[in-house]
Amino acid sequence: MNEYDSELVAGLLEKEDYQRTEQAEEAQLILLNTCSVREHAEDKVHARLNNLKVMKKRNADVKIGVLGCMAQNLKEDLLKSKPFVDIILGPDSYRKLPDLLAQPVESIENIVDTKLSRMEVYDDLFPARREGINAWISIMRGCDKFCTFCIVPFTRGRERSRSIESILEEVQRVRDDGFKEVTLLGQNVNSFLHDGHRFPELLQEVAKIEGIERIRYTSPHPQDFDDDLIAIHVQNPKVCNHIHFPLQAGSDSVLARMNRTYTKQHFVDLAHRMREQIPGLSISTDMIVGFPGETEADFQETIAVMNQVKFDTAFTFKYSPRPGTKAADFEDSVPEDMKQKRLEQMIRLQKEHTLYRNRALIGNTLEVLVEKDSKKSEKQHQGRTRSNKIVIFDKAGEQPGDFVNVEIVDAQGITLFGRIVA
Repeated sequence: MNEYDSELVAGLLEKEDYQRTEQAEEAQLILLNTCSVREHAEDKVHARLNNLKVMKKRNADVKIGVLGCMAQNLKEDLLKSKPFVDIILGPDSYRKLPDLLAQPVESIENIVDTKLSRMEVYDDLFPARREGINAWISIMRGCDKFCTFCIVPFTRGRERSRSIESILEEVQRVRDDGFKEVTLLGQNVNSFLHDGHRFPELLQEVAKIEGIERIRYTSPHPQDFDDDLIAIHVQNPKVCNHIHFPLQAGSDSVLARMNRTYTKQHFVDLAHRMREQIPGLSISTDMIVGFPGETEADFQETIAVMNQVKFDTAFTFKYSPRPGTKAADFEDSVPEDMKQKRLEQMIRLQKEHTLYRNRALIGNTLEVLVEKDSKKSEKQHQGRTRSNKIVIFDKAGEQPGDFVNVEIVDAQGITLFGRIVA
């Protein structure tokens, strides 16, 4: 979502004749688009701003701005601790940026606008994308779930959806720009609702657009995932056989404290139903260890769910309290060393499951979309299957954006290795 928003802001500025530069030292305007989901993300922004402070001392005319969730959540702290920051804009204020930048510098000390909107979805604005294979497309903004650990409803506001017409227009634009794949974005995509039209209907409409060969989306919420959405995967091959399905925790008591609104059994049953009905499905997930009150028994329940589902990949995190969330007021009763121990155990198990899932593909021939050169050899391509598996294979004259059939011959970690077949 932040990458999409950065492209959106770039599109706004390019319309005002700003030009992008790859070197910060050359810039007259430097904007950091920020995330507040985890403490580590905020720490990185503070470190980056400290580096930019030196640049500001060298050139007082350069404007430095902080955009997005951290601007929304920590504006008072930023104004106090980083007075050299000229612009602080929340995620619903990007449209105002050109006008704010046009104001005389001497007329104001700081530009600050963090008002949240119940209406803003940037329906009529289009991102300035670079060339690529996949295009991110935001279909909605905000969230109404209010998970106790999550700051997003407070930094991005309440849930609202774009019109299907504007989404389809953007999909057609990226198709015309040469993109073969789109990823539809929302904090909870399967609660998309506009003029009575739900997310499965949107997927059907996007799939009708010629030239777009693959459709992905992230992230759905387990409580809102239903058989209609599974049916779309089964019926339409353009909708990729990969689902990011956030578990967060495998203990019902922890899930209740997280306000996740589903049970462990609901999640496991749905995951099994997905795998049974969608051919070749891969499932990725998010998991948090060390949530306040998590006992060893709770953690072992999460491990048990991992063993039942055997996720293809997982994003795993130690819990860090986000000021302003309900969980920040809970007693953080899990010691840091215990969080680390549990995280390491979870990562070890996930590596086993990833290898298990990937080795099962050895001998299969899969359609791969060529993305770029392999990092390790210019003689090899890196591509991706519909199930979101990375594949490395020797070049044979293909270009990024081409589809090739690749026989999988090996699996190491999260990566498959193969050879092109006719």
